[in-house]
Amino acid sequence: MSFNTFGRLFRFTSFGESHGAAIGCVVDGVPPRMTLSAQEIQLELDRRRPGQSRFTTQRQEPDAVKIMSGVFTGEDGVQRTTGTPVMLMIENVDQRSKDYSDIKDKYRPGHAGYVYDVKYGLHDYRGGGRASARETAVRVAAGAIARRIVPGLSVRAALVQMGPHKVDRARWDWNEVAKNPFFCPDPVQAKFFEDYLDGIRKAGSSIGAVIEVVADGVPAGLGAPVYGKLDAELASALMGINAVKGVEIGDGMAVAELRGEDNADEMRMGNDRKPVFLSNHAGGILGGISTGQPIVARFAVKPTSSILTPRKTVDRYGNDTEIVTKGRHDPCVGIRAVPIAEAMVACVLADHYLLHRGQMGEGTVWPFAKPGA
Repeated sequence: MSFNTFGRLFRFTSFGESHGAAIGCVVDGVPPRMTLSAQEIQLELDRRRPGQSRFTTQRQEPDAVKIMSGVFTGEDGVQRTTGTPVMLMIENVDQRSKDYSDIKDKYRPGHAGYVYDVKYGLHDYRGGGRASARETAVRVAAGAIARRIVPGLSVRAALVQMGPHKVDRARWDWNEVAKNPFFCPDPVQAKFFEDYLDGIRKAGSSIGAVIEVVADGVPAGLGAPVYGKLDAELASALMGINAVKGVEIGDGMAVAELRGEDNADEMRMGNDRKPVFLSNHAGGILGGISTGQPIVARFAVKPTSSILTPRKTVDRYGNDTEIVTKGRHDPCVGIRAVPIAEAMVACVLADHYLLHRGQMGEGTVWPFAKPGA
């Protein structure tokens, strides 16, 4: 199996399966002399960790990360990166492979078992193996490093829709995201989601969700025209998260309803000789290059395919059959996609920051500089 590496200058290669001994990644391109500790990475992993509420899978994984290489503790007692590959490892401690023994020869509708068999001639039925969302823990770990590379960068995400129910943006409060189990910025809707998702969970079903990611402090000039467009690579990174079926940047699909004068982000000169945008329909990216505005992206997560409701399927031997998926699964996998989304956006921005710095040097070339400046 190829294609286990993400990024170019800042890149990571992940390894491991849902029910294997461990998962992890090797992160390359990490600048030297950055302070980095396992505790700092753990803070991000704890946000994604399963079993923290009744609204997520009850698999009890501590997701304790170990830094196996790429750091050195100096005489001052501070651990810093050395510039060499940083290997991160997370042991799996709560696998229940027997939960899947009854369905090992049946293809779960909506899962990757069938296509893995088609491509490789076998698939790991235990929790989905390599196709499991368990792998995304290492993306969050890599993202914790990526966040530290771009100066002044802030990447935040929130769940803005569950099923047909959307948040009220007039009540949007980033501080609320950490106060409820849904990463929801609307305290009223978060309370509604409790009973709503409880009903879906008790019925043995699942529901989809929409996540919004906002990156502030992104310098203008990141990205490249044509084949290295920043929005295209962000969309690819978000689309590569398990269960994601749609991505949009800025106003996304809604731009189809706008007229030209409504969609274009008008500009005026600011006091610091830099342009000020009067709107942000483009989501902070024009021509594949960042404008300096907040980068805004949204993506849709499908309902968890592992549900208790009986469904029609076939087995590996060509027989029609039915399947009921037991085990421990998220009734709304979109909830834990929030920290994963932040991590993937941070990884893309770190990669493009290093690419930009390598080509253009430090800083941004502004077209409004005074002569001789």
